[in-house]
Amino acid sequence: MKQVVVPVRYPLSANSRATLAEAIRIAESTDAALTVLHVNLYQNGQTVSRSALKATVEEEFGHLPRTRYVVRSGMLVEETILDEVAAQEADVVVIGDKQVGRWRQMIRRLVDDPNIEQFLREELDCDIVTVSPDSQPSRYSASSEN
Repeated sequence: MKQVVVPVRYPLSANSRATLAEAIRIAESTDAALTVLHVNLYQNGQTVSRSALKATVEEEFGHLPRTRYVVRSGMLVEETILDEVAAQEADVVVIGDKQVGRWRQMIRRLVDDPNIEQFLREELDCDIVTVSPDSQPSRYSASSEN
């Protein structure tokens, strides 16, 4: 079964709601399983439980069949997300446009001019969908050439 992973903030921000709505649409249209992921940062000292994440998402979007709710802890959100996406062997990752900027900053430490979508495709071998609340989602296929 196809797997869609969507990292979100808690409580859900406007960007997280838009990103989650697109991930739900993709999962439903492709008959895929959905993983909703939140990362608790060690340094913030705040923790969100899986049940709280699920309750908040279901309050906003209703019951979502074939959906897993995952809460991980880490020092870097981006690295923790990459680890989870790889562990889930995701076919599609839906991220907010703000997340792309954060990943770009992280990867810039490794390379001079990062193309985040290409990097994620090469590292994760999955499609990347970038969502902005104000525009149409951008899709970067793992099979597309640059």
